[in-house]
Formats: sequence, C-alpha cells, structure tokens
Amino acid sequence: MTKNQRLVYIALLASQAVIISLLERAIPFPFAFAPGAKLGLANIITCLALYTLSTKDAFKVVAIRLCLATLLGGTLSTFMYSASGALLSFIGMWGAKQLGTKRISLIGVSTTGAILHNIGQLAVAGFVAQTWTVFLYLPVLSFIGILSGIAIGILANYLITHVEKLQYYRDLSEINESSNERG
Repeated sequence: MTKNQRLVYIALLASQAVIISLLERAIPFPFAFAPGAKLGLANIITCLALYTLSTKDAFKVVAIRLCLATLLGGTLSTFMYSASGALLSFIGMWGAKQLGTKRISLIGVSTTGAILHNIGQLAVAGFVAQTWTVFLYLPVLSFIGILSGIAIGILANYLITHVEKLQYYRDLSEINESSNERG
C-alpha cells in the first residue's frame, strides 16, 4: 500500500468512526437499567483498524475519531471520559490481539476493549467525584460491555471476512507484521 493509499484509508476509517459516534450519541439511552451505557458502535472501526493497519496507524484512527467527535458534538468532560476509555481499550485490544488468533478471536479482542473502556471511564469518574465507589457500577457496565463487545466483534469479523478490500488490507497488514518480526 502506498503512503497516499494508507493516508486515505486512515481518513476513511476515521470519518466512518466519527459518523458512527455522532449517530450513536443521537440515540437515547438504549439501556434503561444502566444510565449512560452505550453500545460502542464506533469500536467496529477500531477493530477493523487494528486488523488492517499497523498499530501506529490504528491509534491514529482512534485519536482522530476522539478529537473530531468531541469537536463536532462534545464537551471537555466527554473528551476526558472518551479519551480515557478509548486509550485503555485500545491498549487492551492491542495486547489481546498480540496473543494471536489461535488464543483469542476478534470477538474476544472486541469484548476486552468494551470492558476496559468501561474501566477507563469509571476511573475518570472516580477521579472527578473523588470517590472510588463509582466502581460499584462496573458489574452492570461489564455485563453490557460483554454483550456489546460480542456483537461488535461478530460484526467486525463479518466485515473483515466478507468485504474484499478489507481482506486485502488485512492480508497486507499480516505480511508487514511477519516481515517486521523477522527483520
């Protein structure tokens, strides 16, 4: 993939993630028993980026999504919560992916990201509220995170295996990773 192709692909993924984030923000709380819980649909794009780009480029997609989604419809506090969740989630998803496809699937990587996103957001909430009792909400958020992580992982896996261009980028990414490991 040429440098221009890579930049265009990063921009396309980031713009898709921003649009999904803004659309999801417009949906009223889908879970009446868990105020503030969201499905995390933009993580579909994060999964695609992790499996089709280098780690550095996948992180760029997440960073661009965070900044643009905040500028287009967020506040400083939403940025703090989103950034902490996204950063911890990305690190966890990257680490889980490094275990290899024989140990953990894309669905497991997605679920790991969903749970860690909740932990990151609760850590900021605990810091802001100056109490760690907010972590009592973690079991409820984890249950929703597991369900949405599985659904997002299934959808991302479907896209990677059935969209021809994504298969091409995934194969290209695997070739680059294996050549980097050798050299």
